[in-house]
Amino acid sequence: MLRDPAQTPSDEPPDDHARFMRLFLSSEKEIFRYVAALAPRAADAQDIVQQTAIALWRKFDQYDPAQPFTPWACRFALHEARQFLRRDQRWGAFLGDDLVDDLAARRSALGGEMDRRFAHLNDCLQKLPPAQRETVESYYYRRTPVEQLADATGRSVEALYKALQRIRQALLLCVARAMKADGEAS
Repeated sequence: MLRDPAQTPSDEPPDDHARFMRLFLSSEKEIFRYVAALAPRAADAQDIVQQTAIALWRKFDQYDPAQPFTPWACRFALHEARQFLRRDQRWGAFLGDDLVDDLAARRSALGGEMDRRFAHLNDCLQKLPPAQRETVESYYYRRTPVEQLADATGRSVEALYKALQRIRQALLLCVARAMKADGEAS
């Protein structure tokens, strides 16, 4: 009889699965951001995150709960990104292990600053008018194709790209102002 691989095997305590899912889901966005800095395309980053989840589950019995989960998970993500880039003929030669290591080190060094930027970005997104926020969420978070978004909003593809460009610029300025205010408050 075939067993659904998503189910917890009967010899594993069900609370391990639930604990893993809570930890992974609470870290998934951060893991994705980490991988997105290493992968050439968002779809590739998503594939790497999925492979990371599988690897993490296989090694979850080695996880030390006294340590933070996200950095542990990101080490697996780095390994999965390296494997992906070695297999990918288009990007493998361009993004060799040395460059991946450099990107990962830079990402780690900027960790606190990036966390603050993401927090400010979240605040800035909430300040956008509802229609603009919906456009950003549809395009970037739900990955709705721009052609589909254009149809849904009654705009041309070119007009939608221009609108996204203006929204990105507004968000960039908002985050920069917030980061500057943080610097002055420190």
